Amino acid sequence: MQLVWFKRDLRVEDHEPLHRAADRGPVIPLYIVEPGLWQQPDMAGRHWAFVRESLLELRASLAQLGQPLVVRLGDAPALLALLCRKHEVSDIWSHQETGNQWTYRRDQQVAETLRALGVNWHECRQHGVVRGRCDRDQWSRQFEELMRRPRFVPRALPAIPGLDPGEVPEWPDRALAADPCPGRQKGGRLAAERILDSFLHRRGGRYHREISSPLTATRSCSRLSPHLAWGTLAMREALQATRLRRAQLQHPSGSAESWGRALSAFEGRLHWHCHFIQKLESEPRIEFENLQRATADLRGQDCDPVRLQAWAIGRTGWPLVDACMRALHHDGWINFRMRAMLISVASYQLWLPWREPALHLARQFVDYEPGIHYPQVQMQSGTTGINTLRIYNPVKQSLEQDSEGAFIRTWVPELGRVSDAWIHAPWQMPTRAQRACGTRIGEHYPAPLVDHEAAARRARAAIIRARRKPGASQEGRRILQRHGSRKRRAAPARKDPRQGELFGDDA
Repeated sequence: MQLVWFKRDLRVEDHEPLHRAADRGPVIPLYIVEPGLWQQPDMAGRHWAFVRESLLELRASLAQLGQPLVVRLGDAPALLALLCRKHEVSDIWSHQETGNQWTYRRDQQVAETLRALGVNWHECRQHGVVRGRCDRDQWSRQFEELMRRPRFVPRALPAIPGLDPGEVPEWPDRALAADPCPGRQKGGRLAAERILDSFLHRRGGRYHREISSPLTATRSCSRLSPHLAWGTLAMREALQATRLRRAQLQHPSGSAESWGRALSAFEGRLHWHCHFIQKLESEPRIEFENLQRATADLRGQDCDPVRLQAWAIGRTGWPLVDACMRALHHDGWINFRMRAMLISVASYQLWLPWREPALHLARQFVDYEPGIHYPQVQMQSGTTGINTLRIYNPVKQSLEQDSEGAFIRTWVPELGRVSDAWIHAPWQMPTRAQRACGTRIGEHYPAPLVDHEAAARRARAAIIRARRKPGASQEGRRILQRHGSRKRRAAPARKDPRQGELFGDDA
């Protein structure tokens, strides 16, 4: 008897553990709803809503193969031990996971439990992430080798008599707060396939040109990020489909050059997806600690609660920042540049330690991927010690990415009647203009919490001082050796100076 433990791989297509287990014997396909996981501060109801939809489709897909998904609620080590004893399981199969600290420790406990039972646990790779000692000099090569392999085809599964499939619960734990997210993307394999097809054949032709503005990114970004994060789509599937489409476009009957450049840029993003997850895999402490130790005491440990709350609910007084946070709360997604701006404003203008803002954003992102999230938050906060500082000017970004204020007026209706002349910096409106549009700053909409330009100058100076501390350069070299990119992939995309701003799976 074999057991396949599904985690962040909610599909049957290109699923190596399922394929290999089916070659060995009858298979119990299992998902464990773990209340302890859903009690963690980075988890949210919108994550569960996406997962639950995906589980229902996964159950139907497995039933078509012969054995529906088995769902159990409780503690993974204890439940796995119980199933192994009851069904005389010889092997457990799963994909490797680079999750948060809770899942890391849970997997350690599972490993100890299975060793004591004499059950073999096989963990397969689904990303280009290397477990254990990682040679960054050869990282791109091994990524390419993995992604070029043939995909695994689903196998028939004999039904297991008397095995209760269990219910997929409406909610994973009573402690998990209600989390309405009206614009959330739907979970499930069918949605993943439709989105991939629409991007590669209809929406993606201007990807490289339109991913920065929140006005155009909703359509022109792939929108595959939650499906990659929760595994309803495999990375290898996405990459191979993209390369196939690029090859078709290079045919004389193919489309315009813009498509080729767009998909080349997208392919580069898929590569960076795994590059960032590798950072957390190689150094798990960056979920909690500044990567560059010279910056450990840079901002202290405690967040200013007034500033944190204003930022989290979209009441900072900077219209584009507030519009992005409100859109994110409603949709569970915002494009990469706006994600970077949100954490930059929290870290520099508001001078908040990154941990609490990171947890808030993790709960907001339906596509939350711990392995990408924490390295990116640290990079945008200036605590890696090796990346160029990117201190976003919220007014400049507003002028560049929402020049006519359409996005702002959609999500900040208090400013709906403010003219184009003042929409990007409404606190500068004369009293006469405030009366004319019916929006009084400080009453209907807040003035900025701080002078963003002066705060940015102070922040930059403080980061530079920290980087000049004794030992900081040596630490930076260590960080670069362990985490820095080395070689480009075998079929490189056109260099995109924005690649370093990849956030989430936000392709």
